[in-house]
Amino acid sequence: MLLDNACVKERITIEIIVNGDPYRIAENSNVSDLINELKLTPQRLAIELNLSILPRAAWHETMLSAGDKLEIIHFVGGG
Repeated sequence: MLLDNACVKERITIEIIVNGDPYRIAENSNVSDLINELKLTPQRLAIELNLSILPRAAWHETMLSAGDKLEIIHFVGGG
């Protein structure tokens, strides 16, 4: 029996650079999607996208493109 996989959509990905390392993420992902995929706590992050600080309010609307370079800084408490 052959299965009809016409409704199965192939996951198209793009490659970005996260903290100097290549990373593949689904096309049409935004910065918030990346944070969720990396399982990071958003409240403790600062993000630079292509050498510019990205305001937290823009994370959801900022779409990622192939070749984007992100630096993600994760703050930790302590003394």
